[in-house]
Amino acid sequence: MAGAGERALRLAGPEDRVDLTAFLTRAVRLDAAAVVRIRRRGDGLLGVWTQTGFEVLAGRVVRGTIAPADTCVAAESLRAALVAAPAGPVDPGWSMDSAWRGALPPEEGYVHVDDIPAKVLVDLAQRGVALAREHGAQGPPASLLAQEVLEVSGADTTVGIPMRMVFALGAMGFVPGIGRDAASSAAIDPAEVVRVRASATWTRLDARFGSVHLRRSGGLGLDVLR
Repeated sequence: MAGAGERALRLAGPEDRVDLTAFLTRAVRLDAAAVVRIRRRGDGLLGVWTQTGFEVLAGRVVRGTIAPADTCVAAESLRAALVAAPAGPVDPGWSMDSAWRGALPPEEGYVHVDDIPAKVLVDLAQRGVALAREHGAQGPPASLLAQEVLEVSGADTTVGIPMRMVFALGAMGFVPGIGRDAASSAAIDPAEVVRVRASATWTRLDARFGSVHLRRSGGLGLDVLR
């Protein structure tokens, strides 16, 4: 058990360490100054979150404990600590709670809208990347990120999937077979799907290696850590 005031992350097994390290590596690749928020969930697992830069939150669940139970740290510092200590607890690093202003999505309250073949989303991401490259170093324009590329209906709910969610899903490597730049969708199993879920305020895409979330009202709400 962590002592009073002790900051410590303990992961349940080596696979959790591998999963978290991969998540952090992707987060840092998107933003060298990325911050991650780690919070104990109601089911005892750890939810790990990062802001992708597309106004989309990316999350992954791992087994373990964290003290404090809700904390923010620099993604690169935590990644380096995990690499340096291949087993045992690690110090998650300096608190960066003040750097996190976005509300986290709820753990429950979603309806399953439908499933989309993962290959469809990766193909869309590739086409979006090709369009974004036409704009050079400025990156994808806001109009491209906001464009809804799919409309999904089910369970008496209809949600639009904007390109920003597709980009975030690919950039975080949540679909098996996606390379660093998602250069090809040929390696993706045709049976691999991405599950679309929605609540009153969030749209969520669940892939095998993680999820991306977007507020349906647009933007991120304020939720300052205590």
